[in-house]
Amino acid sequence: MTEIIETVDTDAGTARVTWHRAKKARLVLAVSHGAGGGIEARDLRALAAALPGHGVTVALVEQPWRVAGKKLAPAPRTLDAGWRGLWPLVAKPGLPVVAGGRSAGARVACRTAAELGAHAVLALSFPLHPPGRPEKSRAGELLGAGVPTLVVQGGNDPFGRPEEFPAGSYELVEVPYGDHGFAVPKRAPVDQDQSLRTVTDGVLMWTSSLG
Repeated sequence: MTEIIETVDTDAGTARVTWHRAKKARLVLAVSHGAGGGIEARDLRALAAALPGHGVTVALVEQPWRVAGKKLAPAPRTLDAGWRGLWPLVAKPGLPVVAGGRSAGARVACRTAAELGAHAVLALSFPLHPPGRPEKSRAGELLGAGVPTLVVQGGNDPFGRPEEFPAGSYELVEVPYGDHGFAVPKRAPVDQDQSLRTVTDGVLMWTSSLG
């Protein structure tokens, strides 16, 4: 699949978008990385490979700090500023845009969804709390997204296992045995390919239900 790369200047610096376009797109999924990695994450690459064949154009978004080669993510307000600045580019095709992200990127998508007019939110490995600190809950960000939301969460994610999530109007897909990066241990009864299919199948079913 041909990748088309564009850059855009934001108040937080230059962001980069790698497009994986559907031939007959009905939605755009703009999805960003977390604080500890980039768009090479296994789940982001799996979605970019799987969704365009089903009418969903995928825009893999690199925040300015990653484009600049920095190792540490900036404060949430700076992440939000970068996301706001690149939004006109991902909305340019004129299609409904699903705001997505993994980990810290999921928090950004939730915090800004309503103001930017996102059609829905995809939260991959939402960091419900810091590892071992369930009292530091970030549930308010998730519950406050204000649009249809899908959470895809590893069954062994130290940032929040599926059973720890509060009741809400969002949907949740569990990736059995998966950690924060959806990696599964070798002793698990499912392999890595099966785990990634759980991610892509769950997202495909959900995006098919979006009006």
